[in-house]
Amino acid sequence: MAESDIVATETERVELALDGAFRISRGSTVSTTNHLVTVTDSAGRVGLGGAAPAAYYDEDGDSVAAALPALLAAAEAVGDPGLGQVLEARLRERAPDEAAARAAVSVAVHDLRARQRGEPLYRRWGLDSGRAPVTSVTVGIDDPAGMGERAGNWREAGYPVLKVKLGTDDDRRRLMAVREAVPEARLRVDANGDWHADEAIEALSWLADLDVELLEQPVPADDVAGLARVTERAPMPVAADESCVTAADVPAVADAVDVVVVKLMKCGGLRPARRQIATAHAHGLDTMLGCMVETSASIAGAAHLAPLVAYADLDGALLLAGDPCEGLSLADGQLSPGAVAAGTGVRRR
Repeated sequence: MAESDIVATETERVELALDGAFRISRGSTVSTTNHLVTVTDSAGRVGLGGAAPAAYYDEDGDSVAAALPALLAAAEAVGDPGLGQVLEARLRERAPDEAAARAAVSVAVHDLRARQRGEPLYRRWGLDSGRAPVTSVTVGIDDPAGMGERAGNWREAGYPVLKVKLGTDDDRRRLMAVREAVPEARLRVDANGDWHADEAIEALSWLADLDVELLEQPVPADDVAGLARVTERAPMPVAADESCVTAADVPAVADAVDVVVVKLMKCGGLRPARRQIATAHAHGLDTMLGCMVETSASIAGAAHLAPLVAYADLDGALLLAGDPCEGLSLADGQLSPGAVAAGTGVRRR
């Protein structure tokens, strides 16, 4: 057995409170279930990853807990963390429907490999850390005054880009309250598929009047024709999130949107995310790295891919009342993989 081989794995389920209720068009939550995963080599070096399952993709804390033992056994059986292609295939064989669980193992193994080499993860891929975009932070749905207050708090904390969740019976008034609270902020809007195409097209004029720079998933995931209609008329770029889960979905939306949203938790890990980004770029689309409400154990893995994308929405850990991991800096929204000495730079507190 080589010194670099994976010899031990562990997983821990963590129930995390959010820093206040977080509401989108599909519902509201005050807590989230994540899983932390560690992989250890024979020299005692540890890689860390995390899973943040989403009910929308038919995953939850129990399904991830059930899948992880087999996935971690596969990682130990592969042994060498440098065999990423082999490991990805084994993970998909063991849990084809558990993308978040696969993502946790993927990030942990990539973290370990980079730590073994004594370099930050982005360097493993030859990326330029200076190209990482500023991340947005999210303003969840509330009454107009509450959304304005939340936006003001984020802006006062130094974050220049805000993503505003919409999908209510009074969206325009809510967005106006945000804009009034933060007149100089860059605003993006995410309807999480709540609008119909005609409704989204009607909204385009006031979205433009309020200087919205990006519109994410305005219509239901399966309405690609509706996405195309909105994009054709939109003065700002339109992004597909729920409509584009993996690289295989990119061709179907390539003529319907301007941007594809890539999330480790929906595509299944770092190698699948890189593949989805490359596929989107091959179709002439921009890309955004997004996230669920998750710890920095997984957010950090995505942050090291950020030099590849035009947009970032990696604020999930900022929505938690307390993050059980540390080492990821998002000061002023700036992703800073260049400050990492080795791996993803994140560890347990």
